[in-house]
Parts: sequence; C-alpha cells; structure tokens
Amino acid sequence: MIQSHNFHQSLISIKTFMINQIIKIILIIGLLSFGLPLPTGGSQGEGLPTTRIRHFQFHYGASIQNLPAGSRVQVWSPMPQTTSHQKITLLGWNIPGNARFTNETKYGNQIIYFKTKANESREITFQISYQVERHEVRSLTDMDDQLAKTLTSQQQVNFLTANQLVPIGGKPLALIPLVDLPKDAMGRGHVLYNHVGDHMRYDKSKPGYGYGDALWACESRFGNCTDFHSLFISMSRSLGIPAKFVMGFPLPQTRGQGKISGYHCWAYFHVKNRGWIPVDISEADKHPQMRKYYFGNLTPNRIEFSTGRDIILVPRQSGPLLNYFVYPHVEVDGKPWPMELISKQFSYEDIQIK
Repeated sequence: MIQSHNFHQSLISIKTFMINQIIKIILIIGLLSFGLPLPTGGSQGEGLPTTRIRHFQFHYGASIQNLPAGSRVQVWSPMPQTTSHQKITLLGWNIPGNARFTNETKYGNQIIYFKTKANESREITFQISYQVERHEVRSLTDMDDQLAKTLTSQQQVNFLTANQLVPIGGKPLALIPLVDLPKDAMGRGHVLYNHVGDHMRYDKSKPGYGYGDALWACESRFGNCTDFHSLFISMSRSLGIPAKFVMGFPLPQTRGQGKISGYHCWAYFHVKNRGWIPVDISEADKHPQMRKYYFGNLTPNRIEFSTGRDIILVPRQSGPLLNYFVYPHVEVDGKPWPMELISKQFSYEDIQIK
C-alpha cells in the first residue's frame, strides 16, 4: 500500500510539473509573438536584481543657505507615496516651523509644505526620513490588479497632451521609423524604446543636459535620464499612446548605506486593458547587458517620489511652473531661491525585516 501511494503521488507531481511547464511555454510564445523581451532572473547577468524586494530607510534633507536674516521662507518637499510597487512609512522629520501635508491636484503628488523665518544664522536645515519596501516591477509577466488597466478622461488629457519641453509631433515624430510600425500599443512602445536607445547616449560631460527637452534630445543625441525619457514620451504621445514621467532616486545594487548624489527618472506608457508598462532607457544605455530587461521591468533599487511635468504646487508657488518636482522648491520673500544655494542631502541604509 505504501508503494502504491508513493507511485500515485509521483504521478501527481509529474502532472503538476508538466502543467507548469506548459503554462510557461504558452507565456513565452505569447511574449515572443509580440517581439517582446523575456524577463530574466538575477543569476543570468551582471546588474540584474538578485531579489524582488528591497527594504531600506531613505533620508531626504537640505540646507538652505545665505538667507537674508528675517526673510520669509517657504519650502515644498515632494513626498513619496505608497503604490503597487512601493510601501512608504513616514518615520519622522526635523523641520523648523509648522509643516503640513498638501496634495497637488493634476498628478496626485503629495507634498510636505512648511514656512518659517530665517534667523541670524541665515541658514535653514530640514530632514525627512522614510522606511521603504520597494518591489521589482515585471509588468510583462505579472498581472497586478492594482495597475490602472483603463484611464480616466482626465488621465487621458494629462498623459496625451504636450508639456512645455515635451511637444506633440514635429521633430520627435519625424524620428520614428513609421515603416512596418506595429499597430498595437505594446509593440509600438517596444519599437520606440529601442529607437530612443539607439538615438541617444548617456553623457553628462557637455552642457545642456538635464532639462528634459525633447527637441534638444533630438538634435544633441545625448543627455541624462530626463532627456532620454522626455523624447520617449514625446514620441509615444505623438502616436496616441499615453505616457508619463516619473521622478525618484536610485540606490546602488550593493546593499549597505551611503549618500545619494542626485535624482533618477524613468517613464511609463499605457496599454489598454493591460496597464502601465515601465521603461528605463537611460539605465539600459549605461548597462547594455540589461537592455532587454529594462523594457517592462524595473529593479527594486529605486524610490519613486513624483509624477509629471509643468507642476503647480499646493499652496501655489509664486514662481513659474516646475519643470519637474524631485528636489525641494524654496521661495524667499515670494521669489524662487537659487538651487545652487540649496545644499541637498540624500542618503539610504538597507534594513532587514524579520
């Protein structure tokens, strides 16, 4: 009886294995039929994630310098929020004056706003700390119920219309190889991803980069993440594909702690009845071995802070629309304070969750 039972269990195990393999084969055939890359695991190439979840603390701070004594200082700081790909816990802050939470209405960005007066030291320092659980994104294989499979009419407007530095049509559209362009949004997004990757190179050695100017990116053919993804978004929207710009910060792949020198950005394009598909074309250019991975996938080595361009803060800033919102926006006596007089202080430390 024992041998018969074991034999029966073995048959069940074999059938289960065969069913799982068939499902995997069907999924692979489906991806290949659209010309899409297959997701790869952490052991199959340098730079690929070794784990799908990362836990860390993130410290966001700044020192506002050379302030006139007695001047009225207003500070808007972007606040990361919980999404389907990250869980955010506010640990605490050290902020002078009274702070409050506000919400930017167009894109739904959260803001920590405070105002105070400069004292005789002529300097104001603040820090905000968060605990983060960040997940790897694999949108080509993971069907996440929380992803927006359809967009509201307002979202259609937000992510299909032009921004000041992200036009519709013109030079970006002229760069798109229209011959044999796929009819579906997923296929077109893949073509644009590769086309921008071929057109641009990651290079910050020359002036002009970092504004996210799609026309400039067309002509210069180099820049940082803002330039890569502004061009991608301009092309996508020109083809009627909703696309959005996301700002945050990168973390090194190696676990530990340290300072973070600056921001990182990436983009999403929308496929109806599927949801938002991420692309990180500048990282793919920096790490060519991950070019297939960064279409539809994101490592957990990042934190997302804000979405959108041409941003109106709450309360409304006195200065012009913000090109994007990742560093603190500061106004002194109703005028924007120069960014070179704001010493930014960002750091992280990985933690273990029991």
